[in-house]
Amino acid sequence: MKTSKKINLIIGPLLLVLCIAALPGSVFATFQSRAAIGTVAWMAYWWVTGPVDYAVTAFLPIAVNALLQITDMKEVISNYASETILLLLGASILTVSWQKSGLDRRIASVFLKMLGSNLRQQLVFWFILSTLLSSVLPNAVVCATVTPIAVSMLTYIGEGDIKNSKVGSKLLLTIAYAAGVGGLASPLGGAMNLVTVDYIQQLTGEEYMYTSWVIRFLPIMIVLVVSNIIFMLRDVKKTDRIGDVEGFFKNEYSQMPPMSLEEKASLVLFLIATILSFSRQLYQSVLPGLKPAYAFIICAILSFLIADKEGKRLMVWKSVQTDIIWELIYIFAGGLAAGTLINGSGAAENIGDWVATMNLNGGFVTVLVIVTLTLLLSDVTSNTATAAVAMPIVISIIQGIGEDPIPFVYIASIGVNLSYMLPTSIRAIPVGYGMEPKYMFKEGWKLTIIVIALMTILSYILLNYWPAFSTV
Repeated sequence: MKTSKKINLIIGPLLLVLCIAALPGSVFATFQSRAAIGTVAWMAYWWVTGPVDYAVTAFLPIAVNALLQITDMKEVISNYASETILLLLGASILTVSWQKSGLDRRIASVFLKMLGSNLRQQLVFWFILSTLLSSVLPNAVVCATVTPIAVSMLTYIGEGDIKNSKVGSKLLLTIAYAAGVGGLASPLGGAMNLVTVDYIQQLTGEEYMYTSWVIRFLPIMIVLVVSNIIFMLRDVKKTDRIGDVEGFFKNEYSQMPPMSLEEKASLVLFLIATILSFSRQLYQSVLPGLKPAYAFIICAILSFLIADKEGKRLMVWKSVQTDIIWELIYIFAGGLAAGTLINGSGAAENIGDWVATMNLNGGFVTVLVIVTLTLLLSDVTSNTATAAVAMPIVISIIQGIGEDPIPFVYIASIGVNLSYMLPTSIRAIPVGYGMEPKYMFKEGWKLTIIVIALMTILSYILLNYWPAFSTV
């Protein structure tokens, strides 16, 4: 083992010890809260430096909690078999059927024929697509369904080794960022927004109209979309391409035989699971138990029944299990478990209480603090958990200084939805497909600073110069 890896191995647990010993007791009053912060610091360091496999790091919450009893172990373990994990497992199995049937090659050629091989055009297309979908759908569903389609295209053009592919890493990171940005566009973008809507309704005593959200966040969305796209394109030349010339892909597509029965079955099952996930509100009252995760699992089970004309099964578990991206599933679960430690230990509430002592007066600094803390907290815990913790704190602080809390709830929603640096939440998905967390962190901290600056300035302007921003 290299000396650098040995050093990084040691630094990880030392960060835990350092946090327990050095974090101020005036802020983090309990041993458990300091240990939770230390565990997240350990995980973040190991994910970025990579001294062990990323999936191994994802199990640290279980190991540390077993030794230090930070919070209820059942709550920690449940993250490793949550609905989102089942959704990712189901989606992974279905995309394996694409590989077995050759559907991935067909999908790739269709997208390359349609969009061309210009890298800038590709990045903008995938960003806009993911943003639009996640504006009305849970971002985890969007990221879990769009990413494997992109990976199929990348594999076809020889960029499937995401770890060593700058193009592949940038494209998958673009999708993950876009899924997060799109969630802010409407209350339907995720459970974190519904938590916010619930608090707004409690404040006003009236039903909140979703159109109001869309209107008030429209200028914010425009700035976010433009700034994120510019950031992702900043080091991409106009002449940069993915794969070979466009004529090759058109010719390749024209020479493809008609879709086989196996390809059609694989595509139909994925579409069924996706459509059921996207249209749940239409059948929820009839089939309340058929959540997106279970729709994907059911279709994954059905994929094992696909057979060719000779009756040979397309999918056999012994071979399928070697193609499932287990690392993706465990990294995602580890991020959820880290969030459970933060919330279950009381560390998140400690941070909120500390903010309450800062004597904020509702001005520019107040906006900066709210945007920064909610965005950073979303990086180490789930967006929904951040909303649940941050919203009541923001409301109590603003009401305490005699200001209207409504616009500050909107401002907090920005940070609740956005996060860029660590492979937690949906950002675990590109890492699971091979992207290195240190690449995500290297890009993410830069974009985090840019977004905090832009959103703080824009929010302050809206707060002071757009009266509608302070209404529902």
